[in-house]
Amino acid sequence: MSLNETPSGERIHIGFFGKRNAGKSSLVNAICGQALSIVSPTMGTTTDPVRKAMELLPLGPVVIIDTPGFDDTGDLGAQRVDKAEHIFKECDIAVLVADATQGLQEEDQAFLSRAKDRGLPTLTVFNKSDIGPGSSVENALAVSAKTGENIERLKHILASMLPDRTEKKLVSDLIPKESVCILVCPIDSAAPKGRLILPQQQTIRDLIDSDNIPLVVKETELPHALHALKAPPALVITDSQVFKVVNEIVPSTIPLTSFSILMARYKGFLHSAVQGVLACDHLRDGDRILMAEGCTHHRQCGDIGTVKIPKWLRSYTGKDLIFETCSGREFPEDLKRYALVVHCGGCMLTETVVRERMHQAEGQVPFTNYGILIARMNGILERSLSIFPDLLQKDTEAATCIP
Repeated sequence: MSLNETPSGERIHIGFFGKRNAGKSSLVNAICGQALSIVSPTMGTTTDPVRKAMELLPLGPVVIIDTPGFDDTGDLGAQRVDKAEHIFKECDIAVLVADATQGLQEEDQAFLSRAKDRGLPTLTVFNKSDIGPGSSVENALAVSAKTGENIERLKHILASMLPDRTEKKLVSDLIPKESVCILVCPIDSAAPKGRLILPQQQTIRDLIDSDNIPLVVKETELPHALHALKAPPALVITDSQVFKVVNEIVPSTIPLTSFSILMARYKGFLHSAVQGVLACDHLRDGDRILMAEGCTHHRQCGDIGTVKIPKWLRSYTGKDLIFETCSGREFPEDLKRYALVVHCGGCMLTETVVRERMHQAEGQVPFTNYGILIARMNGILERSLSIFPDLLQKDTEAATCIP
């Protein structure tokens, strides 16, 4: 992943839904300008979601997702419908594709109702307008993937469906311009060869774009970096797994936090994660902990999610805990069997997906993330949150009374 590429987690996800043979795949191919999805008159041709990253101006970088028909049948059909359901929870914009020769069906109406309940921006599109009359449905568009009718108009409508959003910052809004910020990036067996992990890349880019000065070091070179500076840095950001070591090196007068904590704020679940971490002090023998990661990767002997955090949490609590993992786009529907969900920073997931998981946990199980849990276990959570006084004003009692 280069610094110039837009990661999937930063792209608007647009899902195309509808009954089998409504023309979803043909429409996606027409929008993308290439044969992305297989097209066939055979019902149920699309068996798995198909994704295409592209630019859709003026919206910007997006991911177009073609989904299986939500009226599929049989055992395999049920699995395909389940895949489409996952995309429904993931997408930022939904396009309901209906057959212009048939109009809106009962299943289409049910989908629109669900999208409305969720508050999901949705556009109804009647494909095959070259052979069918379409419908008089309000806020619907008749198109033809075959002839190209209204395809450009459809792109324009999709690009204008989301309101202008204030550009979020990972960290640069927390420090003055032209500030030096030290980024501590350990290079161990779990580090990707030849590159930095995505949160580190994004933080560097954010600081550079905002006229700040990122200084990247390993934890072993941190003392020398601090000594070499004429003035203390405005902030030190560390990988969570070396939180304890870095905390001992960095003077208490210098603000300190982690990439994972910054990602929790960026993805919109910092408040919930701070509240949820308190549950780690009440764990009991036999409690199940879900370690959830947004990406899939080859796990090494020192993997942070499956090895290090479980070891540290067992030591911190003195309890015999059971750990389960999920990764990528998979996430359990029923969380009641768990005593705690510990999520990664979510850099590979959209804010929509992370918030969906957070809301799913509400009322079922406490929800926190790697960096906040590690800071808590090392007794430095209060320090790591001190750069968010306004954001965490409601959390003052919970966050500052932590031993």
